[in-house]
Amino acid sequence: MIEKKTVCQIVDEWLKDKDYFLVEVVIGPDDKIVVEIDHKEGVWIEDCVELSRYIESRLNREEEDYELEVGSAGIGQPFKVLQQYVNHIGKEVEVLAKDGRKYCGTLKDADAQRFIVTVRKKVKEEGAKRPKMVDEDLAFTYEEIKYTKYLISFK
Repeated sequence: MIEKKTVCQIVDEWLKDKDYFLVEVVIGPDDKIVVEIDHKEGVWIEDCVELSRYIESRLNREEEDYELEVGSAGIGQPFKVLQQYVNHIGKEVEVLAKDGRKYCGTLKDADAQRFIVTVRKKVKEEGAKRPKMVDEDLAFTYEEIKYTKYLISFK
């Protein structure tokens, strides 16, 4: 069986001096290898082909038969690594908390411990006739959520 560590090392070699980053490597029991990469500006198919060929040149099919799939993380998929959060700062995201509440807002900041989303909510101030919309920053740790993903808007 091909080891995940080996594939990660090969991908890291290819990523050196490139703006791409590794999102995930999954190796199934039938030696199906799935490699997901991402880039701030999007992933080009030519780069996926290049990485696929690079991986194939470093693995020996005579020793181990495998299936290889290289692609992008996917625009509607949940974030898996910190770099995806960093790349989406200033953009609309959807967060599903483990308590079942869903939040939509603008990703304001992200670091290794937590991330902040600015949401709009109605607040009725004392003495006012109508509620008004205000921005509120919500901080989440990664353990508090089920997922965060880019919110696709067709406006």
